[in-house]
Amino acid sequence: MKILVLSNMYPTDAHPTYGIFVRNQVELLRASGIDVDVAAITDPGKGKAAALKKYGGWAMETGRRLFGGRKSYAVTHAHYAFPTGLLSLIGKRLFGVPYIVTVHGGDLDQMARKSPKIRQMTERILKEAAHVITVGQRLYEEVTGQYEIPASRVSILSMGVDTDVFRPRERAAVRADLGIPEGEKAVLFVGNIIRAKGTTELVDAATLLDQEGEPVTLYLVGSVKDAGYTEELKAHISELGLDRVRFVGTEPQERLSEWMSACDVLALPSYHEGFGLVALEGMASGVRVVGSDVGGLSVLLGDDRGILVPPKDAGALAAGIREALDPDSRAFDGESIRREVARHSKDQILRELLEIYEDAAAGR
Repeated sequence: MKILVLSNMYPTDAHPTYGIFVRNQVELLRASGIDVDVAAITDPGKGKAAALKKYGGWAMETGRRLFGGRKSYAVTHAHYAFPTGLLSLIGKRLFGVPYIVTVHGGDLDQMARKSPKIRQMTERILKEAAHVITVGQRLYEEVTGQYEIPASRVSILSMGVDTDVFRPRERAAVRADLGIPEGEKAVLFVGNIIRAKGTTELVDAATLLDQEGEPVTLYLVGSVKDAGYTEELKAHISELGLDRVRFVGTEPQERLSEWMSACDVLALPSYHEGFGLVALEGMASGVRVVGSDVGGLSVLLGDDRGILVPPKDAGALAAGIREALDPDSRAFDGESIRREVARHSKDQILRELLEIYEDAAAGR
């Protein structure tokens, strides 16, 4: 089987975390023997001129691949309904290549709400897909409910976690390697440094804990996607007099697992999350997770797998972190966490994904 994967996010050496979850799935497919071509945007740069250049080049590259491989591609797999799925839709109409689309969250929560036209195009993309994959339960309900896609053509399938990479490490060793002092209460954030990830509330929560006599050190691991906001955040930290915040920058996945094993708490105070893959990776690495009660996190951290708090609420976030720091806390069920990690293992995800591809290809 030969497939073409399309994505408006894909990592490079210069931007190693930009759409890393898509590359991980591509590599999983290739390791299983699937012949995978990729047409993707690899530059996260913003601005109208940059957007026109990169999206125009991406569309031309996709068209070239579809025209050349129209007889050999069994399916195309689009990550994000719009704009990526539009290219797959065009490929189906021009060349008869069926397509799968994975909905990740931002494509429905943000992009489809920008205008009625984009909403209509998103609906058309979903309706003509051979199969729609959603990374979480809430997105599944939206796709089958608001968009009225038959449940028989929709599956919930996360991007999966590689437990060969994300696994518990020896705490003292990784702390020493990362320069985290023994005895320090370390709270980790992993994600893009943007307002919607709740980093302002996380800083405010750390300030509250400091005032309550339970100081923590924040380690912020991720890309600076919005330089203006990052400077605003640093100014806010300075105004609060909080001197235990470390901006780590981006890290490769092996290193991320080390950070997760080394820290006491992984905090994900996002305003919205399609699934919350970082939370799953943290669970697999053995760190306690505190996250916003939104989107996929609500399900992922349910059943005593983590602590859920309301978004945009620094006080509740501080209370959740305080509870997670308590070694005697009964908020975490180890067996429930292990079952959830196993349910999203890369082998299980691969089996289900290959079945979806085979069914779509058979329908061609």
